[in-house]
Amino acid sequence: MLEAEVTSGNQTVDDLFARFGAHTFQQQPTPDNTPTLWLQRDQLQEVLGHLRPRFPMLLDLFGVDERLRENKPEAAADFSVVYHLLNLDDREELRLKVAVEASDPTVPTATAVWPNANWYERETWDMFGVEFSGHPNLRRILLPPTWEGHALRKDHPARATEMEPFSLDEEKQAAEQEALLFKPEEWGMARATEDTEFMFLNLGPNHPSVHGVFRIALQLDGEVIIDAVPDIGYHHRGAEKMGERQTWHSFIPYTDRIDYLGGVMNNLAYVMAVETLAGIDVPDRAKVIRIMLSELFRISSHLVFYGTFAQDVGQMSPVFYMFADRERLFGIVEAITGGRMHPAWFRIGGVAQDLPEGWDTMVREFIDAMPARLDHYQKMAMDNSILKQRTVDIGSYTTREALEWGITGPSLRATGLDFDLRRDRPYGGYDQFDFEVPVGSKGDSYDRAVVRVEEIRQSLRIVRQCMDNMPEGPYKSEHRLTTPPPKDRTLEDIETLIHHFLNVSWGPVIPAGEASFPIEATKGINNYHLVSDGGTTSYRTRIRTPSFPALQQIPLISRGLLIPDLIAIIASIDFVMADVDR
Repeated sequence: MLEAEVTSGNQTVDDLFARFGAHTFQQQPTPDNTPTLWLQRDQLQEVLGHLRPRFPMLLDLFGVDERLRENKPEAAADFSVVYHLLNLDDREELRLKVAVEASDPTVPTATAVWPNANWYERETWDMFGVEFSGHPNLRRILLPPTWEGHALRKDHPARATEMEPFSLDEEKQAAEQEALLFKPEEWGMARATEDTEFMFLNLGPNHPSVHGVFRIALQLDGEVIIDAVPDIGYHHRGAEKMGERQTWHSFIPYTDRIDYLGGVMNNLAYVMAVETLAGIDVPDRAKVIRIMLSELFRISSHLVFYGTFAQDVGQMSPVFYMFADRERLFGIVEAITGGRMHPAWFRIGGVAQDLPEGWDTMVREFIDAMPARLDHYQKMAMDNSILKQRTVDIGSYTTREALEWGITGPSLRATGLDFDLRRDRPYGGYDQFDFEVPVGSKGDSYDRAVVRVEEIRQSLRIVRQCMDNMPEGPYKSEHRLTTPPPKDRTLEDIETLIHHFLNVSWGPVIPAGEASFPIEATKGINNYHLVSDGGTTSYRTRIRTPSFPALQQIPLISRGLLIPDLIAIIASIDFVMADVDR
């Protein structure tokens, strides 16, 4: 007897049902309406290989410890491995899940399907102890090699006060020093061939050109780079673990420290994921305020990139001009929010306060002055023949390679792919704004800079539209789960005061479920995947950052070049180590 045809209403899911049978999958409804399917691990590689032509990008891969979850899906076991796939052509997402038992925590590797699965699988093993059979080099990536346990498991302490006081005797110190010894074979590098004996060089983790605590182990044949293996984790602070111990609203300031140049834009992805879980609608005025502040921080971040990019390839003066502009911008941010780099100003349901009197005058002065300054910088930096010689045709990659490695944002658009979440999958009110999406053509170090420079102009254009069309109305939703309620109402009735007290003390109780919310952040797609178990804290906080996959691509685009070329490549990527390590 033939199996009855089962349809889901989603073309991709229906195609999977037709190809593998509907019985192969179990659907999970989610508040973000992303198609979510559970499948068995023995069918994982075949299903992923089937989906690969339609989904050229593995946006994220991560684990979840399900053992303490009260409202977990029926298909879940002890652990889950989640695959978040992205189809940019059709603006389509798909989430696949595999249940893993603690007695046999093994899943087939996806590195043969998407090369960027390499680091994501290493991270999942590092944090959860899930092994990936067939992985080329499954070892710790964010935690030291001597670390004991897997930090994101629920039975691992979340605070230092839950652990024994730190001590370092001579025996332990010797073991730590031994673990730090560089052994090329462990990094996948040969010491020599029949013709050549290679030299190995450490770039970092404290070199000024690596923009943070970041190390690259170089394998050199003379001055030519044979391999360049990134080593990360020096800046890891356990942000995702902290997201599971803080209340929903008290985690907002922690998000500022992820891409610490992105300011409130870090808040945006997080609060919109919470709002999706809770079903909170944000007022129009709050939406436009959020967009204006986000674009001001995009300008701020790109100014830092612009100056340091020129500096890294040998031009000293531009950085001083661009940091002066950034200071003027911080004066506006401080006048509006009370903070500068890390205002933590967005709230669940809106923003912390209404705009102050005279805000529009400050903003107008800034956006009126910046175009002329950008014209000057164009002549000073981007038109400079030496800067072009250092960056044109250096570190090039194609659109196909960018998608395979999970590259998003300006670095993807530099290859010629015309895709921007703000325009192509609008969120938070961006569908009401008119702006252009800059693209490059070569995908080289110079084009990556060109795209970001033009994005500054487009952000100025968006900010002007915010200023000229700022709607009236409340700056925060009236929904009972917004935090906290408007202060003036707490002085009028005891119920609102109690609500305020409980929300600040314990946080709102967010309905059980899970949701992702990707945004077009300064460096690419930033995505928060939040799992609520129906409590006052997040059960699982997953932070997908654009900088993490960007560094994984360094070996591909640097082989065969010289060390100065590698410096130009690093400068052009525009990463932040806190965004990588979290």
